[in-house]
Amino acid sequence: MTDAPYPPEEPAAEGDGGLRAAFAGLTTRGRSFLAAGVAAVVCAYVLGQEGLLRVGLLLAVLPVACVLVLHRTRHRITGSRRLSPSRVSAAQEAQVRLRVENASRLPTGLLLIEDQVPWMLGPHPRFVVDRMGPGGHREVSYRVRADLRGRYPLGPLRLRLTDPFGMCEIPRAFGTRAMLTVVPYCEPLPPVRHAGDAAGRGDGHLRTLALAGDDDIIPRGYRHGDDVRRIHWRATARHGELMVRREEQQRRAHCTVLLDTRGVAYAGAGPGTPFERAVSAAASVAVHLLQLGFTVRLLTDTGAWIPGPEGVGGRADPADAAGVLLDALAVIDHSEGIGLSGAHDALRGVGEGLLVAFFGGLDQERAVQAAGLRQRGTTAIGFLLDPAAWPGAHPGTLPGAAGPLGLLRAGGWTALPMTPYDPLPDLWRLAGSPAGRAAGEGGVVTGDGRAGGWT
Repeated sequence: MTDAPYPPEEPAAEGDGGLRAAFAGLTTRGRSFLAAGVAAVVCAYVLGQEGLLRVGLLLAVLPVACVLVLHRTRHRITGSRRLSPSRVSAAQEAQVRLRVENASRLPTGLLLIEDQVPWMLGPHPRFVVDRMGPGGHREVSYRVRADLRGRYPLGPLRLRLTDPFGMCEIPRAFGTRAMLTVVPYCEPLPPVRHAGDAAGRGDGHLRTLALAGDDDIIPRGYRHGDDVRRIHWRATARHGELMVRREEQQRRAHCTVLLDTRGVAYAGAGPGTPFERAVSAAASVAVHLLQLGFTVRLLTDTGAWIPGPEGVGGRADPADAAGVLLDALAVIDHSEGIGLSGAHDALRGVGEGLLVAFFGGLDQERAVQAAGLRQRGTTAIGFLLDPAAWPGAHPGTLPGAAGPLGLLRAGGWTALPMTPYDPLPDLWRLAGSPAGRAAGEGGVVTGDGRAGGWT
């Protein structure tokens, strides 16, 4: 497999201050030569030593000449950056390759290259590039890794151009940046058949509806390659051209993934916190359902649809549809709300289908609101992130029929607790099992996965 080409190269930008800034870039060696040259010239004038004058002029002119040469050729260094891949999952690495080229007719000295990266990705990478002849180029690379999802700018690229004698260093910068998108980690889920797969919009696969009877047939114009047995002669006589039966109409399964983003429902920040677990789980379910052919809509507690109420998927490429949702989840953050009324209004009138929700901490009032999010005829699966299960948290009231789980189950939800020690594939399998479905019909799922009666 060949590497993708670099983007168009960009010349280094001018530094502020012009020639004055160039002289400010004199190194310790350059300043020492200049000071020694001036001192030698003064001593030669006082003592009348012509040979010492020549030596002094040479020492003083050399650093000045180096500054002028670097100042004159500062626009002739071009650079570009290539990021591969530009979208990674959390805790995965991406490679950044830098290319600098000498577009001038003069050779360069040493180049000190430094790329600017956010501190979450590690320290700024620095490289020393050897002398480049006219038209020469050098390539260097480094790797970045982020444990937390988000969008991270890389750049601008900065370099220090030095002369062959090490008398002067002139800093230059490139204006372009690259954007690294770190999406939530998606766990592969087992292909479980949930009760909601067959509700309203499909059975988990494409549903084919046979339209029987003349009144139900929707004819269309004949196309080359159509089976002649599908020609509808009555419609052909009426339209004056060959018409064929449109005997199959495909409808796709729909699913809404609800993500509770309330800041008051979660504790802590950073990798491994309950909110990041909820975002990762929502991404995993959305990608899994897209691969099964669902049209997936993402909804937050504020009532905002991501990317829109029509959802993504359907006949689109599942990978492209997943990319849209993952890019949105990469930058999603806490909301300032304390209730779920926004999500309730958004779900009103949506219709039947599968609803999968990930809730943070719920008190009694919020649990009642969450139970009311399920519309009649909708199969709802809820995962409650137990705040008491995370290290350092206070004991909560999540388990039991009187807690949030019980209120959700009383409202027809298949509700399961989620802790940092429960693998999402196991919970997803349990939600589709008879024991999990029994929890949505008034049963209580015990710790060993069995469904029992209410207590």
